[in-house]
Amino acid sequence: MYSVSEDLIRRRAEHNNGEIFSLEEVSLHQQDIERIEHIHNWCRDLRILYLQNNLIPKIENVSKLKKLEYLNLALNNIEVIENLEGCESLQKLDLTVNFVGKLSSVESLKHNHHLREIYLVGNPCAEFQGYRQCVIACLPQLQWLDGKAIGRAERIEALQELDAVRKRVLEQEAAYSEKREKQKISALRETEDQGQTQNHPQINQLVTETQTGMTHQNQESSSHTDAEDKEREFWEKPCAFTPESRLEAHRHLEEKKKTKERERENHEAKTPRSLITADGRVLNVNEPKLDFSLTDDENNNCMLLDLHVYRHLDTSLLDVDVQPTYVRVTIKRKVFQLVLPAEVKPDSSTTKRSQTTGHLLLTLPLAQGEIKPKKHIAKPNSTRGDLKTEKNKTRMSHGRELLEVDPSKSLAGNLANIVSKGKYFSHQPPQVLQAHQHCGFEERPVSKDFVDDPEVPPLM
Repeated sequence: MYSVSEDLIRRRAEHNNGEIFSLEEVSLHQQDIERIEHIHNWCRDLRILYLQNNLIPKIENVSKLKKLEYLNLALNNIEVIENLEGCESLQKLDLTVNFVGKLSSVESLKHNHHLREIYLVGNPCAEFQGYRQCVIACLPQLQWLDGKAIGRAERIEALQELDAVRKRVLEQEAAYSEKREKQKISALRETEDQGQTQNHPQINQLVTETQTGMTHQNQESSSHTDAEDKEREFWEKPCAFTPESRLEAHRHLEEKKKTKERERENHEAKTPRSLITADGRVLNVNEPKLDFSLTDDENNNCMLLDLHVYRHLDTSLLDVDVQPTYVRVTIKRKVFQLVLPAEVKPDSSTTKRSQTTGHLLLTLPLAQGEIKPKKHIAKPNSTRGDLKTEKNKTRMSHGRELLEVDPSKSLAGNLANIVSKGKYFSHQPPQVLQAHQHCGFEERPVSKDFVDDPEVPPLM
């Protein structure tokens, strides 16, 4: 039997730093809970409570949750709506796919004045004639039923037909109650028959004799076939959808799960993995079947082991053990062991993991050897730009800069183009010349006998 424990609530209160006294919302779905308890004492300030997909047969121990606004009890074994009068702030109630057959029990929600929405779809009572009219008439504060809004005309019509509808609903409730009692008796008989079959001495003796006369190989094949036949028979057997059948299916799955766990534990205990032989020889083992690469780093005098660990595997599930002659990495109880070609220093070894690929990189310094200096590697082919750079460096090292001339071009032709071939020559810029021309001044030609005397100042 599974129940609500303090440890379970604390694990579900991570968003509240593990504090349960001030918890306002908690999700306890799919926890195989069979009874509601302790929540009303530990979490008084709860506003939202999720309890869907459990095995709860009865609504109880929630009356002290005065601030509770939303209660989700879908996919449980509840048969009667009760014990919700104390939830003064309840606004939404979800009872989808339960076993509520007593529709008149919705009248207990009259005192929940803030209740605005309720879900009863998937219950036996939802198949009754007049189901919707009865719920709407019994709960005047309700605004939504099974996800559908309640209109004013629909409410007036339901109130007008309440007496007739209630009479039909009570008749259908009585018929369902008789049917339900028969289902309980039938389920009880089946349980008793199974118990008698298991405890019958003659049947047990016959099974023992049969198993003793069979060989070990035939016994394993027969037991495997019998298990498959029983499994197929269990799931193909027709049965009514009742709380008992739901519990039976759940317990069958739990038993099957426990059986597999026991078989796996026995298999691991019977066949332990041999990592080191009796004579002390270390074996290479790769149980997780991971890719890896082992390379030598001559410059740093070490070896690099790159282990391709699963990208989304949590680092807490990895355990690295470096020894002088081998490396062992345990990944989720599966061992990767590699014998090293040379002896390493375990104390100086380091381990890093990539956040992008998830790979595990082990740096293993060698126990013997020296660290070699890095060699200067010359470039094979130098481009023209590289040659120019080297020349510039040489030129700057001498402290002076020389003009380079391309020998393929004629020097005389280049020098001839320095002086313009115009008839007149002037040192004045073109803007000044144009200004003189606009003003009407003309420059006189320079005489051949003119000699420029440097001691005579120029005319302004």
